[in-house]
Amino acid sequence: MTSERFPHSGVPAADVLSTLAEMRGGDLDWRSGRSFSLVYNPDDPELEHLVEQVGTSFLHENGLNPFKYPSLQQIEADIVSAATALVHTEPMAGSCTSGGTESLFLAVYTAREVARSERGIDHPTVVAAETVHPAVAKACHYLGLELVRTPVAADLRADPERIAAAIDDRTALVVGSAPCYPYGVIDPIPAIAAIAASRGVLCHVDACLGGWMLPFMERLGHQVPPWDFRVEGVTSISADVHKYGYAFKGVSTVLYRDPAMVRRQWFLYSDWPGGLYGSPTTAGTRPAAAMAGAWAAIRFLGEEGYMTKASQVMEATAGFTAGINAIDSMAVHGDPDMSVFEFGSDRYDTFAIGDVMDDHGWNLDRQPGGLHAMLFPYHRHVIDEFCSDLADAVANHGESRGKAATYGGVAP
Repeated sequence: MTSERFPHSGVPAADVLSTLAEMRGGDLDWRSGRSFSLVYNPDDPELEHLVEQVGTSFLHENGLNPFKYPSLQQIEADIVSAATALVHTEPMAGSCTSGGTESLFLAVYTAREVARSERGIDHPTVVAAETVHPAVAKACHYLGLELVRTPVAADLRADPERIAAAIDDRTALVVGSAPCYPYGVIDPIPAIAAIAASRGVLCHVDACLGGWMLPFMERLGHQVPPWDFRVEGVTSISADVHKYGYAFKGVSTVLYRDPAMVRRQWFLYSDWPGGLYGSPTTAGTRPAAAMAGAWAAIRFLGEEGYMTKASQVMEATAGFTAGINAIDSMAVHGDPDMSVFEFGSDRYDTFAIGDVMDDHGWNLDRQPGGLHAMLFPYHRHVIDEFCSDLADAVANHGESRGKAATYGGVAP
């Protein structure tokens, strides 16, 4: 092993920190209000400092055996209790996960196990609209299920009739979104859940985006379509605390109507010399810092604090969407129910406009159908600047530079 690939001698701490600072020079500046994904800026230095302090204090703890760390057992129970209160189910009907992907993975896994053990289905399917998050496709890929995708309706929401037509004797799970990532619209969950229930199929609601936002929007008086366990037929929900819960990465929750369903996730194994091994999620070792930080954020903000944050997000959303729609040829696509949306031009090359916005220092995401944004509390400070730069980009763009539409990591 050469020194170029593995350091021969240790490097002084100051040099390590200096090198890292230099390496981070090109990283996304999420505090500037010019980014629209990945990190959810709460515009709250006190909250940010608190979760950092708490996370550091739990940095070395290991959630593999919570009985050795009673504090972690209580922390997870408190997070799950708070999440289940938001979505109207039993206090302990869920668990913490590392993020939305793992939450969706566990929901698909649980549905597969139910389909196998209770319905005798060897090769189950999952039915969802084409707007369903790629993590569902990923879970199906890893777990050996077939994903059956259906076209959306004209309003960009899942089409219940197409979903009903796609369900057959192999269907283990139907998935709806609240909201979907591409367009920020909530699928017609009551219709989808009713169809699933009538066919004896489980129904999951992917509320990774909305789970810690929609309940507070509802409390603020916004019209929120039904989506949680108050809807008959919904059997599980995923909701990320590290999104609009304002915890740092990565902590999410997977929640169930029936607390007994949580036991489907557990893996127990004793056929080895080390004794009984048990794990409630896909991870064995579970980093404690993210859960502790989430617990602190929930305690610090409380219901009133989350309502304030939701109000700030919707203020930003109203300003951005009105400003975009006021620019000639530009429009927000569909009728978003929350603070995430796609927009573009019906006259000009939208990606060429996006190139000029890049030049202005904005970091908009790109989808095949247009530019994409998720808004956070801090964005209310940059509404006018964004809309001014967008108007300039529409008026002064050239040819598209060919920047691709991507989501997540892309192999080089």
